[in-house]
Amino acid sequence: MRLDKFLKVSRLIKRRTVAKDVSEQGRVLLNGREAKPSATVKVGDEITVQFGQKLVTVRVERLADTTRKEEAATMYTLTKEEPVAKSEDFPF
Repeated sequence: MRLDKFLKVSRLIKRRTVAKDVSEQGRVLLNGREAKPSATVKVGDEITVQFGQKLVTVRVERLADTTRKEEAATMYTLTKEEPVAKSEDFPF
């Protein structure tokens, strides 16, 4: 499944176009590496997204083309949530 689609279907990001833009800005890491919106996501992958001044890291638990709002959170497990530290990974 594409990264931008996973972010949208899992409701980590509400719109696929926003997920695409965030990925293109370099604010999404897939398994520790900057990822394009078209990157392939697999079960077990780790995704880190910068939301404003915080970093959210999740582990992919399952993939689904569509999901209901109540079931979206079952697609991933939150592993870490921390404030943004200025670093080379996220230089802004």
